[in-house]
Amino acid sequence: MPCAFSLASLRLPLFSSPPTIPPSLQKVLKDAAMEDGTVILTTLNEAWAAPNSIIDLFLESFKIGVGTHRLLNHLVIIALDQKAFQRCLELHTHCFALITQGVDFRREAYFMTPHYLKMMWARIDFLRSVLEMGYNFVFTDADVMWFRDPFPQFYMDADFQIACDHFLGNSDDLENRPNGGFNYVKSNNRSIEFYKFWYSSRETYPGFHDQDVLNIIKFHPSTFTIGLRMKFLDTAYFGGFCEPSKDFNQVCTMHANCCYGLDSKLHDLRIMLQNWKQFMSLRPNLKKYFILPWGVPQNCSLDSLRHYDAPESNNPHDLQD
Repeated sequence: MPCAFSLASLRLPLFSSPPTIPPSLQKVLKDAAMEDGTVILTTLNEAWAAPNSIIDLFLESFKIGVGTHRLLNHLVIIALDQKAFQRCLELHTHCFALITQGVDFRREAYFMTPHYLKMMWARIDFLRSVLEMGYNFVFTDADVMWFRDPFPQFYMDADFQIACDHFLGNSDDLENRPNGGFNYVKSNNRSIEFYKFWYSSRETYPGFHDQDVLNIIKFHPSTFTIGLRMKFLDTAYFGGFCEPSKDFNQVCTMHANCCYGLDSKLHDLRIMLQNWKQFMSLRPNLKKYFILPWGVPQNCSLDSLRHYDAPESNNPHDLQD
């Protein structure tokens, strides 16, 4: 059953709150969990929830992917505002409203603005709470298209594995450039302590994005002391606009990263889905020889990045990345 509660009851240190975890969250996660206690999580605000927007494309990708439709049974959509929650109820089974008192997450969160940073850090601490409840998770941004079941490509011995904007060829190389929009994390003492350390590091590096802080603390002695087993996912399987997967026969996910602005993102995501449908329409003997590149990025480019000093918009139909 879909549930709603306030962040003020979830023990997120960013907001003054008592140390309790609502039973409603427990129920949503329990209902969605796989046999091994794994859930798939994404977050949604009003901008991404609008009809014919990001969430529709996201869910469509599961339905047309290879071995992905069944994974919708394990997807929990975390709505960040009431309109997003209502739209989730129209589209999906497992919905949860994470309403933050005094914070409006409906608006576009321009990259690196205080509003954007608050949203990203709240997400990190929420994910820590999921780990403390004993659930493994795959976190995915809603602008990640799921074209193939990713679980066979995950590393069995890793605590924390994350997609990359740029992959250097070695899954253990700390110089890889991770992207927080897609990661698979197992619940254990190491991952919980790492998420606590990651979240607390926002105070050490004020004004930094969670992803930028990750790029710093992955080298930190505390990360090695925690003993976290970290892996970086190959863009051959987990690609994006920054570095597209080159083989339709291997790709699991494609992320609309290196892209800023709702119109550009939607334009290119629709082309991406059409590319996939064309591939899936081929006869099996032709698919294995299919080597054409993606038709994206087109409108998406780093030139569309809004700098940290851009004014924050009140238009909920703009999009954060």
